[in-house]
Order: sequence, then C-alpha cells, then structure tokens
Amino acid sequence: MQIFVDADACPVVGIVEKIAEKYNISTTLLCDTNHVLTSDYSEVIVVGAGADAVDYKLISICHKGDVVVSQDYGVAAMALGKGAYAIHQSGKWYTNENIDQLLMERHLNKKARRSSHKNHLKGPRKRTEDDDIRFTKSFEKLLRMIQNGR
Repeated sequence: MQIFVDADACPVVGIVEKIAEKYNISTTLLCDTNHVLTSDYSEVIVVGAGADAVDYKLISICHKGDVVVSQDYGVAAMALGKGAYAIHQSGKWYTNENIDQLLMERHLNKKARRSSHKNHLKGPRKRTEDDDIRFTKSFEKLLRMIQNGR
C-alpha cells in the first residue's frame, strides 16, 4: 500500500504525512508547477500546470490497494475504478456505493451555476481544528481497516 495525495492546495498534507510516518507507509505528494511543495517524508512529484495534469498523473501511478487523498470526485472515481481506496479532505470515504451520487450532484450543481449565470461563488468555509480531527480519525480508521484486510 502507498498513499497518493492530490496535494494542490490540500489542507491535510501535514496530517497525512504524520500518520503515514506513524504507520510506515510510503507517501507521494503530487502538485503542479503553481503549487510546488517540499517534504522531509514524502516523495514529491511536480507535474506541468496543464488542466487536470496532476489528476491524470496520480491515476496513472496508483494501484489496487493504494490510498488516494483528493477533494476531486473525478479523481476519486478513477481511483476506485483501479481498486484503490479514496478519501476526501473532510474525512469522507469515497466508495463504489456513493461515488455515482457525488458525481451526479457535482454535475447538477455545475449545470445550475451555468444557467443562473453565477460563476463566482464564495469559497469553502474556513477549515477548523474539528475538521482536522475528523479527517485524522477517519484516515487512521481507513488505514487500519486496509492493513487488517478489511
């Protein structure tokens, strides 16, 4: 098992690395040239800044049984399709049972935004310590479940 993080503007990189180190799991952070990262623990792969370049690179190198951390439902769907596990930065697990619904909601929301001519939305609410605690618990639970063979 390896952990791959869609690390462009990802608020949980530090948490992922701390837990990965605790469980001795190798971790790869993927970012584009606009978000170059450094890490003392993880391998960092910097991909060209093209649209979805990080997403496609991540999917091309992850394998069955790996863990993908991403807020992108499309990346999660492709990871699940390869037999990998996927988790959102909120701690929500993407599963074969919920991914279609999430993709449909994303599609309908995008369609609604286009029809209302409102393309500028307020960004996500500020991340709290509770959000970090929720992610930490969920991420560790996922890793333990995988290590114990479900």
